[in-house]
Amino acid sequence: MPRYAYKAFNADGGVLDGEISAQSEREAARNLERRGLSVVSLAEMGGPAAPGIGHRLRERRMRGSDLILALHELSTLLGSGVGLAEAVSAQTRSAHHPRLLAAFESMSAALRQGQSFSQALAATGLPLPEYVGTLVRSGEKAGQLGRALQDAVAQMEYDQGVRNEIRQSLTYPAVLVAAGLGAIVLMFTFVVPKFATLLQRAEDLPWLGWAVLSTGMLAREYWWLLLLGLAAVAVMAWRALRDPAARARAYEHMEHLPVIGTWRVESETAGWARILATLLGNRVPLLDALSLAQAGVRAPGRRARLEEVSRNVRAGATLADSLEEQATLTATGYNLIRVGERSGELPAMLQSLARLCEESGRRRMKQFLALLEPVAILVIGSVIGLIMIGIILAITSANDIAI
Repeated sequence: MPRYAYKAFNADGGVLDGEISAQSEREAARNLERRGLSVVSLAEMGGPAAPGIGHRLRERRMRGSDLILALHELSTLLGSGVGLAEAVSAQTRSAHHPRLLAAFESMSAALRQGQSFSQALAATGLPLPEYVGTLVRSGEKAGQLGRALQDAVAQMEYDQGVRNEIRQSLTYPAVLVAAGLGAIVLMFTFVVPKFATLLQRAEDLPWLGWAVLSTGMLAREYWWLLLLGLAAVAVMAWRALRDPAARARAYEHMEHLPVIGTWRVESETAGWARILATLLGNRVPLLDALSLAQAGVRAPGRRARLEEVSRNVRAGATLADSLEEQATLTATGYNLIRVGERSGELPAMLQSLARLCEESGRRRMKQFLALLEPVAILVIGSVIGLIMIGIILAITSANDIAI
């Protein structure tokens, strides 16, 4: 149903901005008049609307919190016993981002045509993690779509919380590095060239002094080439981040780094264990649950080992023994899964494993971020110190030659 942005006066003379759904502009105007409003302007969303709420929403970019809030509301409606079609239709009349409103309208139309919710959700093209589709499909099969959506929202909120913590912790080191790089660029561009005449007066400069002065002259003469190089590196990095295969290779390499590698492994393990626990809790068969859960693992090597685990389980081996054979988890993880298999409480043990890995991963992340600040200070300070030492050596060497 089309949506219209309006600007109107109420009975007290106050100005109101908002949105309304109607089949036509005339129907929207009539509905507003029934509310006792005097319409000043009315425009369909997507056209030249008045600068009200809808206009501001169209201007800003959809954030992850918008998506989480919309799915949380939908899962709440489903958990309260509201029918799927009615719950999705209700979301089309809420105050969400226009892209989300369009997605819910598309899903509502797809549901009326007989499509499943998972198919309708995938067709919207919303930037959802892979595990959301996995959990939604499992919830549909088990008849617990509301619970599956709640589990997906909980995982998305955890992921967003981790990203926010990392972003906040990296703010000061990023400012520090940017300021240090700016100081280095200024020194090479304006300070070092002041002593360039020393290159002509002294033929036996120390190697450090010669390197600093020569670099400063090159930076001043070919600054445009340096800018082109930085732009090329930025473009290459941007393309690599948008390439799923490149991101997967980066995740694989990160697992072998100190501190970061252990954190990445624990983060992957926590996500895998939580999704597998949710699938098993929704009565999805173990083999199907393993196949669905491993699809959300990002590192190719770890995903290949989990595929081998699935084959071993299909051949009759226990899950704990198969995971231990492929060296996929820690000793604590093997014990928790082994206890869960023997007691019939495997989903609960997997949830415990996920919580342990999440807590441990957060501690390691905080340790890494705590080390990042002094390392950045040392690196920037060392570079600036080398520049100053090089200049001083060149000056003293030139003075010795003159004497």
